[in-house]
Amino acid sequence: MRANVFTDKSLARQAGRFVWLAMNTEQAVNAPLRKQFPVAALPTYLVVDPEDEKIALRWVGGATVPQLHKLLDDGVAAVERKPGARGLDALLATADGHYAAQEDSAAAVAYREVLAQAPADWPQRARAVDALLFAQQMADDNPACLALAQAELPRYRGTPTGLGLALGGLDAALALPAEDPDRAKLVAGFEAAARAALADTALKVSDDDRSSVYGTLVAARDDAGDTTGKQQLAAEWADFLDAAAARAQTPEQRTVYDSHRLTACLQAGTPERVVPVLQAAERDLPDDYNPPARLALAYKALKQYDDALAASDRALARVYGPRQLVVLQARADIYAEQGDQASARRTLEEALVAAAALPAGQRSERQIAALKKKLEGMQP
Repeated sequence: MRANVFTDKSLARQAGRFVWLAMNTEQAVNAPLRKQFPVAALPTYLVVDPEDEKIALRWVGGATVPQLHKLLDDGVAAVERKPGARGLDALLATADGHYAAQEDSAAAVAYREVLAQAPADWPQRARAVDALLFAQQMADDNPACLALAQAELPRYRGTPTGLGLALGGLDAALALPAEDPDRAKLVAGFEAAARAALADTALKVSDDDRSSVYGTLVAARDDAGDTTGKQQLAAEWADFLDAAAARAQTPEQRTVYDSHRLTACLQAGTPERVVPVLQAAERDLPDDYNPPARLALAYKALKQYDDALAASDRALARVYGPRQLVVLQARADIYAEQGDQASARRTLEEALVAAAALPAGQRSERQIAALKKKLEGMQP
């Protein structure tokens, strides 16, 4: 978004309407701000009311330039909404309030009430559907995600909201237990919808969003045990990302795709393909921990463990905040795969110490519990 959307000249008209703030959630100095404005996923965009510093509007995920304009306009409307509003405006204000506070179950109930009363052409309807889907996902309400996707997808085919519903429906279908009698039919239906969205060249979504479609479809082929189909689709995904990166004008724009390029190449069984990409990114962005952290994973897949550990060293020298835990866990996996269980355990213990030392707003008890569980499961 920062590299490819916020650079669009049309956004200049929005400049005077907002006081803009970008928050790096990994930096310790921003921990209090992150505690005040918690985020469940990145990227997250918040429109904050300057009078009471409450979140008036929350948007999770990427956006195209037209979507961003609509989001900002909706944010202004949310701030200016009168306290005595009635009807749909009042219901939407209630839903948006729960959603902003990450009260996901309450937000889902409120958004469902909004949609039950909203006319088909209501300007806020698509945003309410998007928010409801994410709230239900965060509340782990799989049946509700399936029901929403089935009900709303026909209305929104060919739109960014329809793409989100296809992916959300496919994720929910894949999460069903294997013995569910409807699982195969639901997976097949949503997989077809996701493939159709991917093939729709008229659909105005970002390359990031199209990449996410590939990722979910690869997961579906993996779930089906279709190794050949998974690898072929992953190779197509890597080709798509290579083309997107080739269109980029700056190193920062190119590296936007590196995380997905790594995943695509690992899923395709061709990790060697992404190594030169990540090496170039490390040269272009010498202070960024991400390129060497990703290189460590590529080298691990190639069983080049010394190179993987050297890349991990470089990443650890640059990383900060909660992301250091991810780098340390990956390092522990390298040691474990190499057969050095003692070093793997020591690295996980180091990660636990680092996790406990994070300030409020960055510290995650769930992550600490996961680290402890992983450490307990390792051989002494």
